[in-house]
Amino acid sequence: MKAIGFKQSLPITEKNSFIAFETEKPTPTGYDLLVKIWAISVNPVDFKIRQNAAKDMVLDTPKIIGWDAVGIVEAVGDKTSKFKVGDEVYYAGDITRGGCNAEYQLIDERIVGHKPKNLSVPEAAAMPLTSLTAYEALFDRIRIDPEKDRGKAVLVIAGAGGVGSIAIQLAKKLCNLTVIATASREDSITWCKDLGADHVVNHYNLKEELEKIGHSQVNYILDFVDLEGYWELATDIIKPQGHIVSITGSSKPLNLNLLKNKSVTFSWEFMYTRSMYNTEDIERQQDILNHMSQLLDEGTLKTTLTTTLYGLTVDNLKTAHEMQESGKTIGKTVILF
Repeated sequence: MKAIGFKQSLPITEKNSFIAFETEKPTPTGYDLLVKIWAISVNPVDFKIRQNAAKDMVLDTPKIIGWDAVGIVEAVGDKTSKFKVGDEVYYAGDITRGGCNAEYQLIDERIVGHKPKNLSVPEAAAMPLTSLTAYEALFDRIRIDPEKDRGKAVLVIAGAGGVGSIAIQLAKKLCNLTVIATASREDSITWCKDLGADHVVNHYNLKEELEKIGHSQVNYILDFVDLEGYWELATDIIKPQGHIVSITGSSKPLNLNLLKNKSVTFSWEFMYTRSMYNTEDIERQQDILNHMSQLLDEGTLKTTLTTTLYGLTVDNLKTAHEMQESGKTIGKTVILF
């Protein structure tokens, strides 16, 4: 099968930052499905791993990355029970295994969902990773109760990005929250409003912007861009007994003492936790993906696809990574094979 990977962590502009190669098509065993991939999408995790996985070395064989795919089941392992050959599926994968920048991939069926029937292949490929991340942040970390928490305010930092675009929709349509998103450019502001944000505020003077709209403090904060940069501000604007969730990490220790007097909860959200540690509730991701399929097919939620590139090529992967590295992309970029 054809695959695209890298042997060294090089700047994306370098000739060998990605290389195309041929490798053996894998055979599924156990819980694995062999999926013939139709389309993939690219996320910030892709370029971060490309930049760091082979920094001070040259790998013997190219590393295949990529964690968002749509395809069709071609073969199944001996322990599978949820899918059969011919099923159309979508998933976000497992960071500890080979990725989806290839014609075929092995994937544990317990983290796979049925592709939304009413979405095109590119529209569906845009959804898995960001859907799982946003859904887990709201329902598994904060544990929103749509009735009890109705009307409470959530601040979505980086609302126009991939995860933010799903979080806005879920927070509004499923959680019944007052949604405040951050954005600064005209196109990203419009995007957030179209997805259902009640307010869009500029992140460059966030505290003042929140005061203008009468929300000097918020119940929940979802950080999808820069926890370290926003930490002190977040601890200031979070309400007593509120909850902060972040996906971005920090290069230095956070001062958790800033949360103490308000009894604020802080949670990390890492979409790969369940697959990485084979947790007892690993099938929760399958349930989430199938629920998202239902919501997308019903029209409750909409795809966040904005750009489609055609063909599994080195040039297309480079383009998609350059777009992600710019930090200015809106929605999701998909490569249709």
